[in-house]
Amino acid sequence: MTERRIADIEYEQMLLSRYTIAQHPHAQGLDRSTYLLMSRLDGQGPMSIGELSAAFRLDASTLQRQTTVAIKAGLLERILDPAGGVARKLTLTAQGRTRLRDARDDSVRSLERIMADWPASDVNTFAELLHRFNASIEEYRETKAD
Repeated sequence: MTERRIADIEYEQMLLSRYTIAQHPHAQGLDRSTYLLMSRLDGQGPMSIGELSAAFRLDASTLQRQTTVAIKAGLLERILDPAGGVARKLTLTAQGRTRLRDARDDSVRSLERIMADWPASDVNTFAELLHRFNASIEEYRETKAD
């Protein structure tokens, strides 16, 4: 890898992050942190504050504030641990699932318009490389945390 290409990737990643944040903040009335929190719970199932803290690498008090807002908005609810553990878990409410689905649908429609003139092979390659890139970031974060 050349330093120049890595610098180009860093720049493009910054732009992607900026564009993604600009696209999402008010999709279905969900701010970015709520959208990310709800997406994690949707993908992994009920999680405790401690599990969310580890997953997002955020202080538990930060997640407590975020989840409290989402609970008051009717998007999340606290439930008993389905596995019988002591800690309460957070899960999406029916309203939360609907709002998340609608926000994702809006996002997918936007991406479809943005990439409408891309050949299918380019879309497939981009999806594969982006998945690989994100997996590498997760792996890096896990090894760096040790």
